[in-house]
Amino acid sequence: MFDEEISVYADELVKAFSRQGKTVTTAESCTGGMIGAALTSVAGSSDVYKSGLITYSNEAKITYLNVEPDTLSEHGAVSSQTAAQMAIGALEAAKADAAVAVTGIAGPGGGSEEKPVGLVFISVASADEEGAYVERLEFGDIGRQQVRLETTRQALEMLLAYGLETDA
Repeated sequence: MFDEEISVYADELVKAFSRQGKTVTTAESCTGGMIGAALTSVAGSSDVYKSGLITYSNEAKITYLNVEPDTLSEHGAVSSQTAAQMAIGALEAAKADAAVAVTGIAGPGGGSEEKPVGLVFISVASADEEGAYVERLEFGDIGRQQVRLETTRQALEMLLAYGLETDA
């Protein structure tokens, strides 16, 4: 289902979080559940993975993740502000130790000069820290499926870095 690199990241992440007794949750828009699918493909993920929300619409982001309507109207669904609020909302809803959230424009349509196809924001939030870390990535117009796969790969890598940074 996934390429080897995504599978390796997912496996390493589950092992790192399991060793530490930490849990993770996901909030996905443009990936439509791929991050959660990658994590749950690993044996033992039930010890680590608490939940995943696919909040594709703005209404879902507001209802399930407490994204502020003003954030969406001022910055849009594809923004660092929305990604951060998604991660924090998921973290709080799941009562997990870490959360990752993704929002972006997978294409082929929907892009603009300001927000081109392939633009993605990935955010990680931790129960140990206030706020959220956000990265802006521009994959370019590489095709819808490839944008989704690259986003999944980068999200897992960011979560894995979180897990390794705090690994005892």
